[in-house]
Amino acid sequence: MAIIGGGIGGIAAALSLLQAGFDVHVYERAAAVSEVGAGIQVSPNASRVLHRLGLADELARMGVRPLAWHQRRWDDGRTLLRADLGDAVVDAFGFPHYQTHRADLLGALVGALPPERLHVGHLFRGLVDHGDRVEATFANGTTIEVDLLVGADGIHSAVREMLFGPQDPVFTGCAAYRGLVPAERLAHLDLEVTAQIWMGPEAHFVHYYVARKRLVNFVAVIEQDGWTRESWTDPGDPADAIAAFEGWHPQLHEILRAVEDTFIWALFDRPALAHWSQGRVTLLGDACHPMLPFMAQGAAQALEDGATLTGCLTTEPDVREGLRLYESLRLPRASRIQAASTENKTRFHLPDGPAQRERDAAMAGGGTDFALRAVEWIYAHDAATVDASPPTA
Repeated sequence: MAIIGGGIGGIAAALSLLQAGFDVHVYERAAAVSEVGAGIQVSPNASRVLHRLGLADELARMGVRPLAWHQRRWDDGRTLLRADLGDAVVDAFGFPHYQTHRADLLGALVGALPPERLHVGHLFRGLVDHGDRVEATFANGTTIEVDLLVGADGIHSAVREMLFGPQDPVFTGCAAYRGLVPAERLAHLDLEVTAQIWMGPEAHFVHYYVARKRLVNFVAVIEQDGWTRESWTDPGDPADAIAAFEGWHPQLHEILRAVEDTFIWALFDRPALAHWSQGRVTLLGDACHPMLPFMAQGAAQALEDGATLTGCLTTEPDVREGLRLYESLRLPRASRIQAASTENKTRFHLPDGPAQRERDAAMAGGGTDFALRAVEWIYAHDAATVDASPPTA
């Protein structure tokens, strides 16, 4: 088996497949595997996968276990919803919730992968499905033949385009300033160890600790009219972010004033795919279900993909049947989370008024996302459980 793409989803899938006894190699275009400087939420459905890959100790060492999701009003900081995490999610779902640095998580995954299984400097160029095998070629002249090829090559997936043609992204009208601030610069704020989401008119602001509380990760999302480039790494100006949040709570301005470097990230959306697989080729993670970050589930769903793919290929020895089962299990769930993430863009950004007051009342009653009973269907999911039996009438 070959996995195209050495990101979090691709490496985790390789580890899962290796653990199950499959012969799998990862091909990464870059000269070295790396991640952007950003935080990531590892919810219980994701930590369940990582624990089974043998990374429980690494997660505990490098991550932060938040006490709660804390959703707050934009101007006065009033609590709209506080959902316990900490021991509460372990009691409810069996696994912890972590906040960590994306690069730390990827480093732990790569460290667990036998080095001979990872091939860097391999820019994927094309594939031919011969029916009984897949031939893949790379820009460096390498050609491989495998029984199964997995495209885990991200939101701009070349494998997806070769299977299903180009897919034009749609700008959501949102852009996000993001970055990391050394925690000592914010010590005077005495920030609680929670994931805080501040919600207000046409914007929201998220911040939380990562890297054993040495850094504070922030994402400041604003609405704007247009954008042409889709990138995680365009430089931004902290002064622009401060101006965009004029009138918001002083705590957010203190965070932004402590920022030295920020990046601005235009948020694009794509419609859900009707299929992920064709013949002996399939997709995984952002290659098939890119989603807005408003459910904090992008990486978690990629981790789930790898665990489910492994279970399907173990259950169904025929590759094509295994991929059909994988798609039938994963596509509806990922599409539902995609849709929920898109809906939260509106919910987070309501202007003050009747709709906002209705939203706040629902939050106070624990009936919206991030209240544990509302996200149980996400957090309690065991992606390694595969039921190949036909549905009953």
